[in-house]
Amino acid sequence: MTKRTSEESDTDERLAEAQARIESLEAAAADAEARAATALEELTGAREARSNLEAQLEEAVAAWETAEGELARTRSEAAETRMGLAEAAVKYREAKLAAAPEIPQELVPAAESLAEIDEAFEAARRVAAQLRERIEDERLSARVPVGSPSRRPTDLSALSASEKIRLRLQQLSER
Repeated sequence: MTKRTSEESDTDERLAEAQARIESLEAAAADAEARAATALEELTGAREARSNLEAQLEEAVAAWETAEGELARTRSEAAETRMGLAEAAVKYREAKLAAAPEIPQELVPAAESLAEIDEAFEAARRVAAQLRERIEDERLSARVPVGSPSRRPTDLSALSASEKIRLRLQQLSER
């Protein structure tokens, strides 16, 4: 019986070792199963986050395309507005010059801003006024007063005959 007892004890030990290994493997399997469940939850969350990001990206692309279209439309409108302003400035300049024919067109350069046209027009008006004053001053200074004696021919009595001939030839050559 002793021999059997040692065999039984050997078997019991092996059985206990096997039972311990089974329990260890069951614990490792449960741990792996828990980690797999956690990883699956994380994967599901990551997929949802990816779907949300893709939706946001699509919305952002759509918004960008819309903004790009609006920008192109705004640029086109701005170009049309600039052209309209340039045409209006040309017409404004022409109207100002037509209203003041004494101002030479060369003194008012074409400009895109109405303020620039007004400034140039006022400067041209001042120049024209100064020129008009100078011309009037010159006209008045060259004017012969009414009732003044008429011009008399130069007195040639003091000249010799040869000087008189030379003077007459000179006058004839100047004509």
